[in-house]
Amino acid sequence: MISRRRFCIGGALGALLPATSALARKVSPDGFDALHERALKAMDRHKEIITNRDRIGIVDFSRPSRSPRFHILDLASGERQAMLVAHGKGSDPDHCGWLERFSNVPGSEATSEGAYLAGALYEGKHGRSRRLAGLDASNSNAEARAIVIHGAWYVSPSMVRDHGKVGRSQGCLAVSRDDLDGVLTSLPQGSLIYVDKL
Repeated sequence: MISRRRFCIGGALGALLPATSALARKVSPDGFDALHERALKAMDRHKEIITNRDRIGIVDFSRPSRSPRFHILDLASGERQAMLVAHGKGSDPDHCGWLERFSNVPGSEATSEGAYLAGALYEGKHGRSRRLAGLDASNSNAEARAIVIHGAWYVSPSMVRDHGKVGRSQGCLAVSRDDLDGVLTSLPQGSLIYVDKL
């Protein structure tokens, strides 16, 4: 078993790794196929309400925050792109850069696992954002907790370069401001976003 201390050390060492962005980079991460299969099962489970089936988002929180772990998969071509994404403070209380736990509890400031339905765009305190509705028991409080996709200054390749990790959200899927428009366009209202870890 890997201790939390080693997770923290790993996060610090990540600062030495090159940080490349974002939507333009195609990746082939370990374990992606397993999460892809889970996401497709979730799409089938919720097929009545997943109305946009061109692309899906898959967030792999098995990986550290210094890694591009928000994947956008084109279901027709199989093309996959990935970008940095933050997890919630309550999922990583010591800010080691690894998601340690999920929570659906209001006030937890943690990330919730499960299938999400991409909702409407709106302009909020973080600027242009997309609402998310939790479709599973594990993320059923997403709307009440105001869990959304938004851009954040604390998610960027420069943060990874300087700190070995990105910052933490209050449970939202916070991405780089440079990547935000691409994410919002690629995953329009009615799309599936699947959040999990192996």
